[in-house]
Amino acid sequence: MPVVGTNVPRKDAAEKVTGSAKYVDDLAFPGMLHARTIRSTIARGRIRDVRLPFDRAGYTVVDYRDIPGRNAVALIEDDQPLLVEREIRHVAEPIVLLAHQDRDALLRARVEIECEPLEAIFDPQQSVQVLKDLRIVKGDVDAALARTDVIVEGEYRTGHQEQLYIEPNGVIAVPENGGITVYGSLQCPFYVHKALRIALGFPADRIRVVQTETGGGFGGKEEYPSVIAAHAALLALKSKRPVKLVYDRLEDMLATTKRHPSIVRHRTGVTRDGDLVAMDIDVLMDGGAYVTLSPVVLSRGAIHAAGPYRCDHVRIAARAVATNTPPNGAFRGFGAPQTQFALEVHMERIAETLGMDPARFRELNALRPGDTTATGQRVEADCSALQVLEQAAQRSDFHAKRERYAGTNRGIGLALFFHGAGFTGSGEVTLASRAALATSERGVRILVGSAEIGQGTRTMHAQIVADSLGIPYDDVETALPDTSSVPDSGPTVASRTCMVVGGILQRCAEELRARIGDLHPAEHFRRHGPTVVTKQYEPPHGIRWDDDTYRGDAYATYAWACDVAEVEMDPDTYEIRPIHFTAVQDIGKAIHPTLVAGQIEGGTAQGIGYALLEEVVMRDGAMANAQMTNYLVPTTLDTPTMDVVIVETPSHHGPFGAKGVGEMPIDGPAPAIVNAIRHLGLDIRQIPATPERIAEAACVSV
Repeated sequence: MPVVGTNVPRKDAAEKVTGSAKYVDDLAFPGMLHARTIRSTIARGRIRDVRLPFDRAGYTVVDYRDIPGRNAVALIEDDQPLLVEREIRHVAEPIVLLAHQDRDALLRARVEIECEPLEAIFDPQQSVQVLKDLRIVKGDVDAALARTDVIVEGEYRTGHQEQLYIEPNGVIAVPENGGITVYGSLQCPFYVHKALRIALGFPADRIRVVQTETGGGFGGKEEYPSVIAAHAALLALKSKRPVKLVYDRLEDMLATTKRHPSIVRHRTGVTRDGDLVAMDIDVLMDGGAYVTLSPVVLSRGAIHAAGPYRCDHVRIAARAVATNTPPNGAFRGFGAPQTQFALEVHMERIAETLGMDPARFRELNALRPGDTTATGQRVEADCSALQVLEQAAQRSDFHAKRERYAGTNRGIGLALFFHGAGFTGSGEVTLASRAALATSERGVRILVGSAEIGQGTRTMHAQIVADSLGIPYDDVETALPDTSSVPDSGPTVASRTCMVVGGILQRCAEELRARIGDLHPAEHFRRHGPTVVTKQYEPPHGIRWDDDTYRGDAYATYAWACDVAEVEMDPDTYEIRPIHFTAVQDIGKAIHPTLVAGQIEGGTAQGIGYALLEEVVMRDGAMANAQMTNYLVPTTLDTPTMDVVIVETPSHHGPFGAKGVGEMPIDGPAPAIVNAIRHLGLDIRQIPATPERIAEAACVSV
């Protein structure tokens, strides 16, 4: 029986339910030391002296002079040091590493760092250090604005957001076989492998990275594990003993990357009948102290800034700048939640200015098959912007409730959005991802570097392989990501694990089936020994992209969605409470419907937190509320009932028609909620929409 499209048991269910799954802090090695990071306490300055006024017997101490390779975190740019040499650029920047067998002794050790403070920059608008800038131009915006009927302008702001995965960052580094093995909670084993090669100066075959069971990532374990893995490895090599470095919650929140804050300005020209004529968009993102992943976050944010709308004249100027705060990095949605928040709140204001129904205004301007995006990409037959908009309005009874809630303490709002599947532009070609299938005694084993971080990767890949081979689901197993034994299938990010890696596995399965004929893979293994089929990513035919001009096909395809939020305001406390949420999302094909629904529900909950609760309070460049008692995330009491509708308009670019699902659900909740607040008569243009901001808006509206 086919298993694609059915809710088969998860491959990792039994171990996780019974508690037998091993996370990094469950592991121990003989002679293992525990590690600690000594960090800066100022946002910018120069180190004058480092003193260690304690008995160093039993301690291993590492600073920048102990790095055998280059003192750099290898990623897009090599501007971030693993350990500060002299110049401090942000609070919590690592300076010294300590290790000891006794955790209590480790915590007692006192390190004195004498610094010369320097003036720091915290406001991205004051920064002159540009980390990345780009422009997207379609048509002639200035000429179009000059002849338009109505121009609507607006500025929209979003803040930091903490990933708050359930398991903090952690690794264990073990010196062995003349090299180093790192076990860790991470999303991208081969990113860590590359970073260790650069930092340690080792050849590739002396470095091994193994992903342990990982308790969530949401992008926060994409690039940062390269830092912590290098730190643990340096201590392990110097001590010649295994070293465990696991952050507590405070350190994880204080030191690691977060979502980029943004300031987005719109100037939009429309006809009196509601047609979009020109869109002039300026995007500013705060990258923090170092580049990290800001270029690709900015890229995706800019490409999505004009939304799923047809407009002949678009100009998007985007830049990410440096400030003296901890570097910002990957977070689910990857720049698109910031820019689509701004756009959808702005679209609501345009509709209001024209006196039009907001759903009708979006319907008038939504992309249809054959239309072109801001980059000039022609969307294909799987473009379903109108379909998801119509279904969301019908399922939520949007128009009737909009009339019924008018003048009450309830409001309803919607957001139409899309999300590109896979890496941007030529990214997938550059990655050249590979995946493999090997016959085994049981059936086949999947060999990929793609990480299971709770989203169901092992299960979904096994379903694709089982149906492509025509064998039972139970006869497919997945090897754990281990850089010594699996090919590099690319990072577990960007809604690519199903569409891109799953697509490579489908091709592997088809070739393996052609090779073994009617034999079951296990029978072929018994007769002929192991057979391995390895395939590399091949770009879809006809895809064209120019990295210099940002013109062409930004993604192989897009997924499409529409959210409708219903909220209620407490007239005394100004607290906004979501009471119902409708999420209609077209992801091509649901390989495992329950897992897809879970992704949509989870992403929606994160988006609700982004909209209403999750405020990172920065004080002198440091997160002042780096604990779960006052960094608030939605609980079950804060999460409304959800009506999740999975639409399936297949794409020929993905296995069985599937696109990506992980990123998109977080793009729409914040603007839908803020638009529902607007229905209450309150003009909110900055999130989170805390009671204080609601009260301020209420005073202005009186």
